[in-house]
Amino acid sequence: MELPWVEPYKIKMTEDIYISTREEREKWIEEAGYNLFNLTSDKVFVDLLTDSGTGAMSDRQWAEMMVGDESYAGSQSFLKLKKVVNEILGLPHVLPTHQGRAAENVLFSVLVKEGMVVPGNSHFDTTKGHIEFRKAHAVDCTIDEAFDIHDLHPFKGNIDLNKLEEVYKSHPKEHIPFCLVTVTCNTSGGQPVSMENIKAVKALSDQYGIPVYFDAARFAENAYFIKEREAGYQNKTIKEIVKEMFSYGEGFTMSAKKDGLVNIGGLLCLRDESLYRTCGNFGIIYEGYLTYGGLAGRDLGALAQGLMESTEHPYLKARISQVEYLGNKLIEFGIPVQKPIGGHAVFVDALSFLPNVPREQYTAQTLGIELYKEAGVRGVEIGTLLADRDPETRLDRFPKLELLRLAIPRKTYSYNHMDYIAVALKNIYDRRNDITSGYEIVWESPILRHFTVELKKK
Repeated sequence: MELPWVEPYKIKMTEDIYISTREEREKWIEEAGYNLFNLTSDKVFVDLLTDSGTGAMSDRQWAEMMVGDESYAGSQSFLKLKKVVNEILGLPHVLPTHQGRAAENVLFSVLVKEGMVVPGNSHFDTTKGHIEFRKAHAVDCTIDEAFDIHDLHPFKGNIDLNKLEEVYKSHPKEHIPFCLVTVTCNTSGGQPVSMENIKAVKALSDQYGIPVYFDAARFAENAYFIKEREAGYQNKTIKEIVKEMFSYGEGFTMSAKKDGLVNIGGLLCLRDESLYRTCGNFGIIYEGYLTYGGLAGRDLGALAQGLMESTEHPYLKARISQVEYLGNKLIEFGIPVQKPIGGHAVFVDALSFLPNVPREQYTAQTLGIELYKEAGVRGVEIGTLLADRDPETRLDRFPKLELLRLAIPRKTYSYNHMDYIAVALKNIYDRRNDITSGYEIVWESPILRHFTVELKKK
């Protein structure tokens, strides 16, 4: 008999979590203005708000924390990180930042100007926010298959080349600072981009003289899917695939809190030295000196170690298999989810789940609140609240998908926790027809409103 697969690590430390009552949770979420972000962590039993910075670090990463070089300039921990980035990711110029949106802020401060358009595949919320803050426009060129949750296309993060070329043809070259490829594509369900598509985007962009950049928060998970699903890559290592991926771009921004396996940190990595120098000026203004960028030396060392560990196949198999396990349990219960299951999260189709709640009443947010009240599980809305208002009309934007994201922190929860989440959702699904109303906005910020919005029952 073949031995069953097991996780390639053992647990060294645990943390107690409080099991609350439904009555407590109903009171807490009302006090939080029905915004899951406003809940304090002690009021959450299983926290799936994000996989960003919420995972467990390895013993070797903790060891790096102890030997961190806290020198203001020329830190040895930075040199260690730079060496890892050069060898694994293949980019020569490295600017650390305190997280991914800070890397976007630095790069976009140089490249994105008012009136420009930035094509890509379903830009992440902070990415779109940084673009629109500069009075530019994010243009979604994702393939149509991404918006059909039942379509089993293996690379639903792919960019539609016809849509992309239409952007290139309809705007002057100087109005398109770059094409942004998000790997994996979070907003469309944690879906990967194929190497074939990355190559094709690069070739098309070269024809029009447009540089290609990556949003690389979950680059290692994307490489895993390429190895598992794309012909010609089964015998390549994750590190070989990663290096090829980034060879087709001029640089990347990265929230290192995902596939960097750290609790804080980001990277801006570039191929061009002159652009690096210009970005470096903004890095110093916004983040700190060039060799620490808002991070302690210990964080830089932990990130260097994390990048080495996240690009190993056994770790990625363990991580993605747990996400798939939860997704398959939900599918067994008949719950509508984005398929295939994504790399970092399971995305529940709120419109199919709660057919009686109007979109104007924030269907995915309603489902997230119901899940919290049912079981103390905190997910996050990837729908109309996150899509924000149109910057010109100030009307709600209704995205093609209205999703509740259940993001799984890395090496944090057990398979029993996955079963608990699945049963909680099934309990709600069984009474879904009794849920007929959602929520309305009491207060919202003018941009990135979902983080701080206050709601009341409709």
